[in-house]
Amino acid sequence: MSAFDRLHPAIQHHIVNTLGWSSLRPLQEASIDPLLAGEHAMLLAPTAGGKTEAAFFPILSRVLSEDWPALSVLYVCPLRALLNNLQIRLERYCSLVGRRVALWHGDVGAGARRRILSAPPDCLLTTPESLEVMLISRRSDKGHLFANLRVVIVDEVHAFAGDDRGWHLLAVLERISRLAGREIQRVGLSATVGNPEALLRWLAGSCEVPGRVIAPETMSTANADVTVDYVGTLENAATVISRLHSGEKRLAFCDSRSRVEELASGLRGRGIETFVSHSSIGRDERHRAEAAFAAGSNCVIVATSTLELGIDVGDLDRVIQIDAPRTVSSVLQRLGRTGRRPGTERNFLFLATSEDTLIRAAALMLLMLEGYVEPVSPPADPCHILAQQIMALALQENGIGKTTWRRWIEKMPGFAAMPEQTASAILAHMIRSEILWDDSGILWLGRQGESSFGRQNFMELFSVFTSEPLIAVRYGRVHLGQVDQATFAMRHEEVPVLLLAGRSWVVTHIDWQDRIAYVEPSEAEGKSRWLGSGQPLHFALCQAIRRILTNKGRPGKLSRRAEEKLSEVREGFGWLESDGTTVLRDETGITWWTFGGLLANAPIAAKLRSMGIDAGKADNLFIPITGEYDPKKIEDTIKELAQTDPEQMATPIEAKALDDLKFSACLPADVATAMLQRRLTDRAAIRAVLAERVRFVTAATEV
Repeated sequence: MSAFDRLHPAIQHHIVNTLGWSSLRPLQEASIDPLLAGEHAMLLAPTAGGKTEAAFFPILSRVLSEDWPALSVLYVCPLRALLNNLQIRLERYCSLVGRRVALWHGDVGAGARRRILSAPPDCLLTTPESLEVMLISRRSDKGHLFANLRVVIVDEVHAFAGDDRGWHLLAVLERISRLAGREIQRVGLSATVGNPEALLRWLAGSCEVPGRVIAPETMSTANADVTVDYVGTLENAATVISRLHSGEKRLAFCDSRSRVEELASGLRGRGIETFVSHSSIGRDERHRAEAAFAAGSNCVIVATSTLELGIDVGDLDRVIQIDAPRTVSSVLQRLGRTGRRPGTERNFLFLATSEDTLIRAAALMLLMLEGYVEPVSPPADPCHILAQQIMALALQENGIGKTTWRRWIEKMPGFAAMPEQTASAILAHMIRSEILWDDSGILWLGRQGESSFGRQNFMELFSVFTSEPLIAVRYGRVHLGQVDQATFAMRHEEVPVLLLAGRSWVVTHIDWQDRIAYVEPSEAEGKSRWLGSGQPLHFALCQAIRRILTNKGRPGKLSRRAEEKLSEVREGFGWLESDGTTVLRDETGITWWTFGGLLANAPIAAKLRSMGIDAGKADNLFIPITGEYDPKKIEDTIKELAQTDPEQMATPIEAKALDDLKFSACLPADVATAMLQRRLTDRAAIRAVLAERVRFVTAATEV
């Protein structure tokens, strides 16, 4: 009997006769047996690799074969737009066999939510934040809603695992499992990652049932057309895009919202039909853009990483990357958007606007061709998530015992690994600060907890991240999106002109109380601003950059302009070697080129300062040393540093970093500082840097 034959007869019938499929993909075939057996699983495939059906068909088969009552399946996604996109597909599959799907996220109205609570669907599409809403809402009977739950499917699981939303999701699933009274089967869907087994163990949490990674097909880059070009400016990039591949559908990625808007404006100015997608575009505007782009043929959509995930915008002809992302994983995700139609090939074009991004693009290609993909690492010590979960449990249970909260969440891996004294210190601090109120051993939200997190029916408690200071932008009744409030402070003219959705808008009125800017279309040049923080580069990427600069690896296909610029850059690094770090003394001062990444360089720089060497602000690639020092002193200090235990090194934490941490008020200062130091210090990279040979070079001549 084949795996397909084990599916419920109704599922088999509709796959063949309704969907018209002659066969299943390898991933879909390989997923049937383990999922039917109730195993936890991690399904790996590139974008459009059939992961959704690989997970959903076997689970839907179990719904029918075992006659599961509603609600039996949760389908969790990181983005509302992805949920909206999936709803249409999953509704069709369920309706074919007489089962129901419903959607619950922040944009879903109160009426639809009441219908879900009164008559739960078989499968609920939702986000971790919406699950939290269901758990703490007094309008829902949590025990009834989740009593029949059997399976949770987590889409784009790598997007959760790399930040605190992942810890929040796992904690919420622990609480739901307790309500259901059973271990819930967990199925993760992901693009290629460097550590799939570890990612599966993370997703399984405290579960005891076996799990397996299912990845029968991998995306080969050998036959993909991946090219790096150097264009120098964003304006030149717009010109290149406008002249290349006329008549094709192109998706251009930029890694900031401001750059997306500038490029879209430049393309429209060159007569190209252009659409925009990023997190600060209004929902309706973004949906219109994505729908129009999906139906178009000679157009460009410019997006941030919001379109890196599995949101369907139709078949693409080209993917273009302005500059370079920070991970090989992102390149693979974006590359996977192309080559879906028979007879087409995967393609990816880097358009670098600076020397730095040209080198990074070449280094990413080098790693990709070597088969390297970054591991996904959950952030260490989710102490603030523990504080958030204790408050959430106090609301969920209408008061939670001072010790009984542990029964709900203590087995979640991020909390289980936490020292007992840390958890006790957090709880004591929350009671002392009146965030919690201890009433004879029962914890309630205290005066300060209500004040800080009780606004808008505890909406502040649902989100793990601190919100940006954004101003809504409206044209009549149309919500165009949001811009950072700094947009209005950076221009000197009396009437600001914004750039949003790729168009210019003149501000007619600002309602500061309600945080709304009212606008009209404008022909003037607009500009908008969003504040962001640069992400550290992975140690492996920094090492690949060194290999590119020393010409120790072929990065694949480069345009003539890219080759010439890269040769020019390499000439400036003629003193650099590939097998060690270099302390360079030249006319600009002294620089220690470590290629260790910021999470290694920042703590090393801090240690140097404690040893009497005035190290400046560290970069991903180097540590500047200010002031004049005898070369012997620097050499002796670095030799002494190499004998230091990396466990004794840590990135300095500024007060602002604590302020930016959601729920930081719930943590003792020393706990919050230690948590951030662990997260911002890569001790493995420190060890690797300090283990390398150190060369000392003056100008271009070794001494």
